[in-house]
Amino acid sequence: MSYRNSGIAVVAATILTALLPAAAAEPPAAAPAPGSPGVYAGHAAVAAQLAKAVAASKDPAVSPVAITDQYSVNQVHRGKPAPPAIHPGWTELHIVLDGGATFVTGGQIKAAADGSGSVVEGGVSHRVEKGDVVIVPPNSPHWYQQVDTGGITVIEVRFIAPVAASPAK
Repeated sequence: MSYRNSGIAVVAATILTALLPAAAAEPPAAAPAPGSPGVYAGHAAVAAQLAKAVAASKDPAVSPVAITDQYSVNQVHRGKPAPPAIHPGWTELHIVLDGGATFVTGGQIKAAADGSGSVVEGGVSHRVEKGDVVIVPPNSPHWYQQVDTGGITVIEVRFIAPVAASPAK
């Protein structure tokens, strides 16, 4: 590696370390083995952790339920729109527990015309509210474009998407 490339690698590593939470420094735990008793997260503990994150003015406020090398389950409360996202290699499931929003899926992430950040263009808008479920395929842009007064609370599950098989020739 050249001196120039090693400098770029150091800068990239420094930026990633600054942006990622401290917990991300350690690899996630392995998913429970088949036949094990699984994972239990009591409502009271999850709700208390989410309330604490909301009180700390975190938006989105997140209460982790289970984070492993194969999936991530969180209860999430959003009080306002956030930038669009894409999760390479992960399918995402949103189950709306409370509140409502306009959720956009598909399309492409582009810079907003007014320079205020990024938006999803060419996606499909869905009005989501309590009881609704949205599945976002891997590598698909998605965005809470508008969030109702009072916010929206969802269970958000990310799981590794299986690698697509190559078509037979």
